[in-house]
Amino acid sequence: MAIPKSFLYLVLLLVATFASIKIALAGDPDILTDFIVPSNLTSGNGNPTIDGNFFTFTGMRVLVNGETPPAFKVLKAGMTEFPALNGQSVSYAALQFPAGSTNPPHTHPRASELLFVVDGSLDVGFIDTTNKLYTQTLQTGDMFVFPKGLVHFQFNADAQKSTLAISGFGSSNAGTASIPSTVFATGIDDNVLALSFKTDVATIQKIKAGLAPKA
Repeated sequence: MAIPKSFLYLVLLLVATFASIKIALAGDPDILTDFIVPSNLTSGNGNPTIDGNFFTFTGMRVLVNGETPPAFKVLKAGMTEFPALNGQSVSYAALQFPAGSTNPPHTHPRASELLFVVDGSLDVGFIDTTNKLYTQTLQTGDMFVFPKGLVHFQFNADAQKSTLAISGFGSSNAGTASIPSTVFATGIDDNVLALSFKTDVATIQKIKAGLAPKA
């Protein structure tokens, strides 16, 4: 799916505005310097040996006139991918949804998420701590907030058209815990899961097999 440059520029403007707000309100600890430089980028006397390149991330360029991936894909700009974000209380992700694909239920334990639909439509939802489900169908240009730490999901229900969304987080390291993988792919005993989900061990083993890494 090719995204026009003019539309991406509008998205980046919204992203920049959101970043300013999130830096002011985010929950990461305050730092006592303007920014944090990795130790391998400092000189012998401790002074940083960096320039503008350190504060630049080019990993999203592939979205401009790029092809839609065959399966759901996330392009992250977090502290790991973009070290300059360390201490800045903000990060981003580009979510690419081929037709009919989903981002399974998951949580971000350290940040809320503000999602902006760049192109296409998206069914989204989250569950609060009283087990109430909140859902919405988003169109191009819509935004939706997922509160910090709550289980949520996104689904492209369109069988013909792909969707692109951009998410901002109020942490440089929001973290992601996928519910299916966390529950069924981390070695929890089959009997524990069978009792918890009121089913049998054979069903649990079948689910686990489906989530096992493909050779």
